[in-house]
Amino acid sequence: MVYLDFEKPIQELEEELVKLKAVAEKSKVDMSIAIKKLETTILEKRKEIFSNLTAWQRVQVSRHPERPYTLAYIEAITNNTFIELHGDRTVADDKAMVGGFGELDGQTVMFIGQQKGINTKMRQIRRFGMANPEGYRKALRLMKMAEKFNKPIVTFIDTPGAYPGLEAEERGQGEAIARNLLEMTQLKVPVICIIIGEGASGGALGIGIGDKVLMLENTWYSVISPESCSSILWRSWNFKETAAEALKLTANDMSKNGLIDGIINEPLGGAHNNPQQMFDTVKAEILKQLNTLKKQSAQERINARIEKFSSMGVVHEME
Repeated sequence: MVYLDFEKPIQELEEELVKLKAVAEKSKVDMSIAIKKLETTILEKRKEIFSNLTAWQRVQVSRHPERPYTLAYIEAITNNTFIELHGDRTVADDKAMVGGFGELDGQTVMFIGQQKGINTKMRQIRRFGMANPEGYRKALRLMKMAEKFNKPIVTFIDTPGAYPGLEAEERGQGEAIARNLLEMTQLKVPVICIIIGEGASGGALGIGIGDKVLMLENTWYSVISPESCSSILWRSWNFKETAAEALKLTANDMSKNGLIDGIINEPLGGAHNNPQQMFDTVKAEILKQLNTLKKQSAQERINARIEKFSSMGVVHEME
């Protein structure tokens, strides 16, 4: 178990619990009352800490190394019926962007998302979830395929941003993301976008235009990361906590500003603390949203989608 810096009180209590259980087992003495009391104390401490997280602490939770990534969600909610599709039919198959069809309670859904990688080697191969232009073009190809067969689309967003390399710019990173924004507004099938971790800049927005945009409780969505914002404004990463608060990047902030459609609650302690519960919650939310969206016509969904995103950031000048 990996503990974040603000989880040290929980770590100390859980280490004490492990020792207490070891002593009870070794000495064959009934210590169930003491163990139960300590477990209650741990639960209360976790509730206390996670009910008062700062913006920067939520950013840390969103990056937790044990937090489930896109493929874990897809495989869990489709009961391993997911068939991954590859390539943009132009340049290459981007490993940072995954997608394909899967079965969700008897209906076929196109799932697309960024995959960071579950270990050091895979993170290097998948570039920590930072997609090249071919990744966004692959995503668009799969979206158009889903539209062709009249299948709904679900995207999972978890990226520190689009890949910033020279080769990405040479192959048209900005154009690829802009093209996705244009095309996604006009898709005739239901589109649900869920931020499951980091939602940074155009890298997240490139698969983030949907009828419903949802955020998990301990995620963030912003034009820039707190560290990068701090380095630009203060020439140092030391003000990342201040930047995180100023950016208003948490799920609660985004909801208050009308930039997302809902927040999905996480298990106490974060999604990594109980992945199966998180998978079940996300699956139930997707099914609920799909049932609502399918009652609307394609044109109604398109009009509402365009209206929603067009109204964001509108400024009214007073004479």
